[in-house]
Amino acid sequence: MEILYDRSENTMRITLFGELDESSAESVRNSLDRNIVLSDAARVIFDFSRLSFMDSSGIGVLVGRYKKFSGRPVSFFISSPNPTVDKILKLSGIYTIMPVVETA
Repeated sequence: MEILYDRSENTMRITLFGELDESSAESVRNSLDRNIVLSDAARVIFDFSRLSFMDSSGIGVLVGRYKKFSGRPVSFFISSPNPTVDKILKLSGIYTIMPVVETA
């Protein structure tokens, strides 16, 4: 699992590469927490265009970040999930707290 962070103005784009599953969840969680705090961004966009697989552990990572940062002025969004990842996200109901955003 590789993670690319790109900060532009008040938005942090986080691109995940590979598989977000039980074996990578803890390291992803730690990296996200550290980088989101350091960025002090008001908008965080999870770019899933390079994510090939996600299981319930990945949903846990997303929900956990939402809860952890719920007291701060930050909004979370999801961009470009492939059809398989999109299906998992829809089934989980995550789009109610992290809407899809179209990005260039």
